[in-house]
Amino acid sequence: MWRTLNFTAKLSVYALTAAGVGAGAVSLTSDNFQYLSNLPDEARFGLSGLVRSSRAVFTIAVNVVDYKYSLYGLVEDSDEYGRELSEVYLRSAKRVLKLCETNKGFYVKAGQFVAALRQVPKEYSSTLSSLQDQAVPCPFKFIREVLTSNLKKDLNEIFISFDEEPIAAASIAQVHHALLQNHEEVAVKVQYPGLKHLVRVDIATMSLLSKAVTLLFPDYRFGWILSAFKDAIAMELDFIQEARNSERTAENFETNKRVKVPRVLWVLLHDYFATSDWTTEQVLTMQFCSGNKIDDVEYLKKAGVDPIQVAMLLSEVFASMVFIHGFVHGDPHPGNILISLEPKHGFTIVLLDHGIYKELDEDFRLDYCRLWRALILRNANEIQQVGERFGIGKYFRYLPLIFTETTIESKSALGKGMSTEERKMVKQELKSLKMEDFSSFMESLPPDLLTILRTDGLLRSLLSKLGAPRHIRLLAYSKRAVDGLSTRRMAGSGLSPKTSFSRLKLSLDYYHLRCLLGFLELVYLMEDVKHIVVGKLKHLVLRAARLLHLFS
Repeated sequence: MWRTLNFTAKLSVYALTAAGVGAGAVSLTSDNFQYLSNLPDEARFGLSGLVRSSRAVFTIAVNVVDYKYSLYGLVEDSDEYGRELSEVYLRSAKRVLKLCETNKGFYVKAGQFVAALRQVPKEYSSTLSSLQDQAVPCPFKFIREVLTSNLKKDLNEIFISFDEEPIAAASIAQVHHALLQNHEEVAVKVQYPGLKHLVRVDIATMSLLSKAVTLLFPDYRFGWILSAFKDAIAMELDFIQEARNSERTAENFETNKRVKVPRVLWVLLHDYFATSDWTTEQVLTMQFCSGNKIDDVEYLKKAGVDPIQVAMLLSEVFASMVFIHGFVHGDPHPGNILISLEPKHGFTIVLLDHGIYKELDEDFRLDYCRLWRALILRNANEIQQVGERFGIGKYFRYLPLIFTETTIESKSALGKGMSTEERKMVKQELKSLKMEDFSSFMESLPPDLLTILRTDGLLRSLLSKLGAPRHIRLLAYSKRAVDGLSTRRMAGSGLSPKTSFSRLKLSLDYYHLRCLLGFLELVYLMEDVKHIVVGKLKHLVLRAARLLHLFS
């Protein structure tokens, strides 16, 4: 395999490796240039970008060489090839993890972005998932500079107190607790300095490396990841847009008293006149909301909150975003969702970090609702039709597997999973797929569906941590998909026989699906009750056995 590389490909490998060796030498004596305050901004960020890019080139060069030599001479369909490929993926993922941890910033964000995609090799998603909890705060003297330059006032003029230690830190910003002059508690999100300088260098480096990898391995095409990541970063760097997203989400859930979105503070008023902005592109000031991370199961249990009830509400919230509102939070990791105890409702979900959002195209939203209707009814023809409208061609057959973990041929009820025989067939079919198939599938996905896949992957991870059974998510999605289609029931104007008949048909379809889902919900409820009763009976039998043993 290696010997068949053309001259250009070989030259690319040598160039990458040479640059990487230089990177190793540079990085040994380089600190984080972002905070070398004795240098001018352009020089500081330029040097930082050079070192970060060199590290990235070195990492990818080593991964390329590892891949080529480790798999050289192996038959692609053999078990040995599969085992070696998995080991190469794992080694490469660990190197990428180290790169992200060292370069920080957008590299951490990129690693988090990849980790949230269930469609990438599991070695990458599992290894890079540790990046969700890694962020080193920026020294406060640099944060103060961002604050004063954006707020146009000294902090003492605006705040009674401002905690220098952040209450949360992420890859592009950190959040501080503060007290306004009117004694209102606020959370102030501050963007790290120099990010707009670094993003251009980092994205250009990632683009270059993506093209280099594709040159060497034509089946490995990652342009779709880079494109989605660039869009996400552009949104996250604009805190004014994030504030608008936050307000729109609050409006969407204003009737749901168990969902809270922090109120945004826009301007500083003095004698009824606006004197400065509280929220800018780099600073976001909002209502302070207390709570614990949603995946803190120990905290939930101590507080008397059932994690399954939390999972049910969480599923309903995100199902509503996708199927009803068509306005989707694109980064629902545990740090962005809190559980706040409330005396009236028991608990509320607090939604934070509204930087990455996707407004779904209305036609796409309706087609996605139709896809779930087809998944409920096991209608393979409609699944194919929706897949064609999505533009994914022959890969439509994998939609049931992706969203419900069943095959397109399955006749079992929603949420029942696959039989042993079906699992064997799926394993065999997936084994026959090549990296070319994966690349082609991901490239064919509309951007809206790619966002949904990422959000759904993060949501599933949360539900798993909460101990929720699979059917909770499936039922929530199915019910909201049916509701999403019902918004079209009143389409059309006038009272013509054709319009009336169309409305009647849609209404009958709606109630038929609702009855079917109600029946499925009852079946799952009975199964849950059965498990509880059986568990209690086992407990009683064990206690009785111990008592008999004591008195015997």
